[in-house]
Amino acid sequence: MDHVGVLALFDRDMRQGAQPDGPGARVERVGGVVRQVADAHGWNGVVWSDLDEAGADAAIAEQIAHYSGLGHEFEWKLYGHDLPVDLGQRLRDAGFTALPEETLMIAEVADLTLDVEPPEGIRLLPVTDRRGVDLVADVHEEAFGTDSSRLRHQLLARLTDDPDSVVAVVALAGDVPVSAARMEMVPGTRFAGLWGGGTVEGWRGKGIYRALVAHRARAAVDRGYRYLQVDAMSASRPVLERLGFEPLTTTTPYVYVP
Repeated sequence: MDHVGVLALFDRDMRQGAQPDGPGARVERVGGVVRQVADAHGWNGVVWSDLDEAGADAAIAEQIAHYSGLGHEFEWKLYGHDLPVDLGQRLRDAGFTALPEETLMIAEVADLTLDVEPPEGIRLLPVTDRRGVDLVADVHEEAFGTDSSRLRHQLLARLTDDPDSVVAVVALAGDVPVSAARMEMVPGTRFAGLWGGGTVEGWRGKGIYRALVAHRARAAVDRGYRYLQVDAMSASRPVLERLGFEPLTTTTPYVYVP
């Protein structure tokens, strides 16, 4: 893979050319910043910036003022190659909190290993309705220990209003949900994103996550997408590398709470 070329394509398609990630959201381009604005249930944040040392602090202050005026917590999604090089420190100085660093991993779908089946005793259930959304959210709450009310709202809204833009799946052991994940697709781009792959404790290390990646990759092939991208935590990176994903840069969420 041409890492430099694919990263430039990702920046252009998915960041500079960002599209709203769900009903009720909008993308705004202000100066050197591309940001999404949504309601309290949606994701609010900066997806792209083209800043220099002279203007970075003013741009940061403008985003703080904008989202604070709306009463929204927001995220500045900082990538390892973003400029200026001290942008992360500037965000921290302005009151942002850095969450754990992730690795942007991308694979060309044609190069992936797709003939991966779930382990014995596990079946995959496509998510198409509220009941399935509840199963996904319940798994995420147990796997990650976080509140999933925003995920419930966003996933159900996408399945209702734009079902062709998302693929979600739950892994069941009998009737018990033990893992879940989704894939989000952006029309007119070459990238589909893998999100939220989580497995409850006691079922990890059995190949379920690997099977969920392969399931979504096959769906991406069927829909004509060339690349898959993942913001990978350290635990999932080795699995993704074995499947054929390659690390291109880092990404760190910086969160500001008004």
